[in-house]
Amino acid sequence: MKQHVIIIGGGLGGLFTGAILSKEGFHVTILEKNAMIGGGLQTFQRFGEHFDTGMHVIGGMQPGENIWKLCHYLGILDSVKIRNVDDECTDRLYFAEDKSYYTIAKGRDGFVRSLARSFPDEQRNLERYVDAVLAIADKVDLFNLRPSTGQISLFAESNDFLMAADAFIAKYITDERLRSVLAYMNPLYGGRAHETPAYVHAIISTLYIKGASRFVDGSYHFAQLLSDVITSNGGQVIPGNAVEWINVVDRKVEYVRTKSGKQYTADYYISDIHPCTLIKLMDKKAFPQSYRERLETIPNTHSAFALYIKLKPEAFPYINHSEYYMTRYADVWNFSRTDKPWPLGFLMMTPPNSHQGRYATKVLITAPMPFDMVKRWENTSVGHRGTEYEAWKTKCAELLLNQIEEIHTGFRECIEAINTSSPLTIRDFYGVKDGSICGFAKNCQNIVLSQVPVVTKVSNLLLTGQNNNLHGFCGVPLTAITTCEAILGVNYIINKVNACAE
Repeated sequence: MKQHVIIIGGGLGGLFTGAILSKEGFHVTILEKNAMIGGGLQTFQRFGEHFDTGMHVIGGMQPGENIWKLCHYLGILDSVKIRNVDDECTDRLYFAEDKSYYTIAKGRDGFVRSLARSFPDEQRNLERYVDAVLAIADKVDLFNLRPSTGQISLFAESNDFLMAADAFIAKYITDERLRSVLAYMNPLYGGRAHETPAYVHAIISTLYIKGASRFVDGSYHFAQLLSDVITSNGGQVIPGNAVEWINVVDRKVEYVRTKSGKQYTADYYISDIHPCTLIKLMDKKAFPQSYRERLETIPNTHSAFALYIKLKPEAFPYINHSEYYMTRYADVWNFSRTDKPWPLGFLMMTPPNSHQGRYATKVLITAPMPFDMVKRWENTSVGHRGTEYEAWKTKCAELLLNQIEEIHTGFRECIEAINTSSPLTIRDFYGVKDGSICGFAKNCQNIVLSQVPVVTKVSNLLLTGQNNNLHGFCGVPLTAITTCEAILGVNYIINKVNACAE
């Protein structure tokens, strides 16, 4: 008989983990609290348009790269609908401090060439920096889908690997403005000065240096592809079925119970929800008190405020790259701070559709925001936060629109309708502590604190998702491999993925 796996949470991590295990012969059941599966891949409908809940700039999907190989192994590669961003402009940056624009091109040479136009005296330094970034990423076996003898030892790596990201950049780059420019992706992974390890900066940077893509017609179709792998192998994915209790006896899960009152039993249980949310679903004796306290102590990365904008017909051009707005160069490291005026910057995208023409139909704006900015409403629920909260959201939207007008004059005239979300939306919708968009924060000053293994002290309970290794469209699937190999054996999936890609 097939061994049965219950996965709590149908986000990207749960779906990838479930798809892999179902392909390998397990009977998988995913229990998702929301009406729609996918976590950050979910979409919602407003004003006759479908909007992605997440800001999806995806890496690892160029031919032969890690997530491309994983999708090939799962048999979904030909069905994934993505569009590559422009080679000569993968990202455009704007710094309001001196009204300067910078364009980032694809590839090692393109990256150096594009920035050397603005910083010609730093060309050789840029070459050394990019080579160092790529070298760090090459050290991580899992990122490169290389068989290994076990989990990477972060403590045995070079000085660059665990150096603070800002110090790592400064090691190679002299110009202080260029140092900030090179940290422009901090909003994507919660980068903080003196804390974020260089390996996090390097892996994320490597993904986008190699080439970035976007989902066409929204991200939900990708969640559905993963779900189809599970159901085609005899499993089930059940939305609207939140787990409310996990019964643990003698450090072993006996069953989970959903809000509908139904109990589910399995050989293995895997959690794709935030660990701090998970431990609230079981008796305090399930884990040692020291483990529970440690999870609650780990800082979370920043949250975000978002605008979902429907555009008037043929009013605003489709832009086939992402745009970053930054206020001051130094503040690129300060998105989590509350003593700085908000917003310090934002990421802007025009999502593509199947018949994308000259004009965009919608715009997504995501601005990093500390959870403390919404703390006064933390005990409210969706739809019951009051008029003061609604007025605050309107004010936040106006502040962002003022900044957008700096880089796209007349943008307001292109808007047909706006929907907003705040850190409270993220917290309540995803069940994520502090509305964190990147999970637990990594801190090179205390790297042990933020390392949460996929294996737990509850013998048949494993973890998956963005809080264990890296977050995002690339990091979460790679963690799913680690979770599956905790059951199947080290290198089992990696060897199969590589054999399939040959």
